[in-house]
Amino acid sequence: MEIRLLKKGYKNNEQFYKDFLDDQIKYKDDYFSGEVVYIDEAPDFPIYLAQRSEKDRKELFLEAFDVLSRTYLKTDRDLHFEEVFWHSLLTVTKRDNLLKQYPQIADGINHFNNIVLKDFNWESYIYKCVLGAQYINDAVSDKTERIRYYELLIDNLDMYNYIIKYEIFRNDRFLLNILDIIDELNVSKVMKSKIIGRDDLGKDERVGRRVIFEFNKSYPVIMSPMIEKDDLKEFFLTYLGYYYDISSLQATV
Repeated sequence: MEIRLLKKGYKNNEQFYKDFLDDQIKYKDDYFSGEVVYIDEAPDFPIYLAQRSEKDRKELFLEAFDVLSRTYLKTDRDLHFEEVFWHSLLTVTKRDNLLKQYPQIADGINHFNNIVLKDFNWESYIYKCVLGAQYINDAVSDKTERIRYYELLIDNLDMYNYIIKYEIFRNDRFLLNILDIIDELNVSKVMKSKIIGRDDLGKDERVGRRVIFEFNKSYPVIMSPMIEKDDLKEFFLTYLGYYYDISSLQATV
């Protein structure tokens, strides 16, 4: 499949949005850079997972991880981590499906920008799924184990978002170690819970975010992305103890 790549200037462009709705982008060469990439297949997958029930969101994330693992991750890494590739694919090849799956796109350019042309970073659902699937697939060969990690990631999405905001933590070893520790200690609900009784913190501070914040604050004195899981677990419990009574967890350590 041939994908023509867009050139700069398509973002926040009212005419580009109108041409998307009218299915005219593919006919206007001025939108394209002249560069072309080829991929074997480009199946549909969920690209926007906001405002859904927890159950539905989990199913959609699992579907996205599955499709990406079987197809898109087989392309060069430079391609499936390239924002322009995804925006080019979505606005031309995936137009009809996007308008069907996310009809709010037709309600205004803000929805279009938020769903289709989201910056390719930690706030983008495609980015979250590509990065998570890449890390898990690179580190885990067993299919059942991969699904276990997919589910752990989804169950700890708030913390995952916070991890991938920090460049130093964007590696498979740290992410999988943290997910394993959360699973071993059975603290997924704790990590998602609000911190209470701490007026010195923000109004909506979550335990998991603050634990990752402590890891970030201690770097590079503590090289947490590189250390072994057992050592990481000790620091994890220390930082968790700043915001949660860990006395009930000691038997599991």
